[in-house]
Amino acid sequence: MNHIKRTAPLVRFGAFEVNLVSREVRKYGMRIRLEEKPFQILEMLVVDAGQVVTRKALQEKLWPDTVVGYEHGLNTAVNKLRDLLGDSARSPRFVETLPRLGYRFIGPVTTCETRAPLAPRSNPQPSVQV
Repeated sequence: MNHIKRTAPLVRFGAFEVNLVSREVRKYGMRIRLEEKPFQILEMLVVDAGQVVTRKALQEKLWPDTVVGYEHGLNTAVNKLRDLLGDSARSPRFVETLPRLGYRFIGPVTTCETRAPLAPRSNPQPSVQV
């Protein structure tokens, strides 16, 4: 599927744009807040879109010093991410759950180097022929 170049600063999917450098998420161009752990999960998923990101890999990155007890935190962070994306575990558009294994980003993802500027509004000047 999509394997995103790790150096691409902007990732787009659906109505969302994720800046991996400034760590901002936008929906229809409007900045929305996402806590750090859900953002890190989103980052890992979109960078490896179409690939399985295991619960173990998420635990090692997000809770590196925790061997037990991270499960609730991981489930909570994934639920917050799904809420932000308007996604559901039962019929996912973006984040698919692979029971007891991990997650996979299933939405189409595109990358770009910079944020596309908004097109200037055309404001034609009235003209009079003399």
